[in-house]
This record gives sequence, structure tokens and C-alpha cells, in this order.
Amino acid sequence: MSAGKATLVALLKPAASLWRRAGRLRRAWYHALANAELRQRVPSSSILLGRLDLHGTGNVELGEELYLYSGLHLETQGHGAIAIGDRVVMSRGVHIVAFDSVSVGAGAMIGEYSSLRDANHRIGHTVGLRDSGHDATPIVIGENVWIGRGVTVLGGVTIGDHAVIGANSVVTRDVPSGCIAVGAPAKPLVGRSTLPGVA
Repeated sequence: MSAGKATLVALLKPAASLWRRAGRLRRAWYHALANAELRQRVPSSSILLGRLDLHGTGNVELGEELYLYSGLHLETQGHGAIAIGDRVVMSRGVHIVAFDSVSVGAGAMIGEYSSLRDANHRIGHTVGLRDSGHDATPIVIGENVWIGRGVTVLGGVTIGDHAVIGANSVVTRDVPSGCIAVGAPAKPLVGRSTLPGVA
């Protein structure tokens, strides 16, 4: 290595160390903010890469060893609850809203800008849509489920363990364990409806 390169490397080492330290401080700050707004503490084993966008009652339970990207919207209204299992990864812009309950099983991965909402506005009433209230039914996401980018999961849906939901799908009904489902509405993939080795 030339003397010039060696000097540059020596100069950059302290800057790299400061950058890593600043990243740890930012993550500690995101933890502190979330702990101030949630009913339960965020486990120290979980990594928050940005501030959680929390709305409503703060009735959110977060598991161990999570990897949460920035721009997550977590909202609970009334008696609604969100429960995220251990080792879940949620990418940027994921939106979860619970008026009843939304649970995500251990090891699940949710792609960017996906939306899980357990409630819909009531329609057909004499009052305006905004004031009509909501009907809510639980969403249950099993263990090791992979939800692709831009997926919408509607209320009342259960997605079984090890299922895969293709990008931009709209899940309107239950998806069995180990199933690969795609489309709007999501349906089992023709010719390969289950993953190899998954019953």
C-alpha cells in the first residue's frame, strides 16, 4: 500500500468509528421514543432503523430480535391490539392498523409498503362514510410467512405458517400453510400451490 493510501486509511478509521457510534446512538434514540409511546417496552434485542410512526392507544407488543425499517405505521384504536412475534422483519413503509387484532408470527417477513388492516368502514348507512364506524375482524399471520412488497391483507384473513404471498397481491380470504398465493384477489399459484417440504 502506498504512503498516500495508508495515510487516507488512517484518517478514515476514526470517522468510520464515529459513524458506527452515531448509528448506535440513533437506534438507542428510536428505542427510547418507542418505549415512551407504547404500553410495553421494546426488547433491547430488536433493531429499529427509524422512528416508529405510532398512532392510537399504543397497544402494540413487539417480540425479540426484530428488524424494523423506517417508516412503519402501527395504529391501534379502541380495544385493538397488534402483536409482533420474535425475529420478524418489517420493511420500509409497512402499515398495520388494528381495531380488533393483528398478529404476526415468529420469523415472518413483510415487504415494503404492505398494508394489514383488520377493519373496514361501514357502508349503506344514512350517516356519512367518515362517521359510519368500522367493522373489524382479526388478521392472523402465521410463523415464517413471507409477504411480498405492496401486499394488502384484509380483515378476517388467516395466513398459515410458511406461506408466501406474491408482491402486490390482495389477500381477501385465508391462505393455507405452505401455500404460495398471488394476485388480486390472491389465489394459490397454479401447478405449485405449496412449497417443497411443507405439508
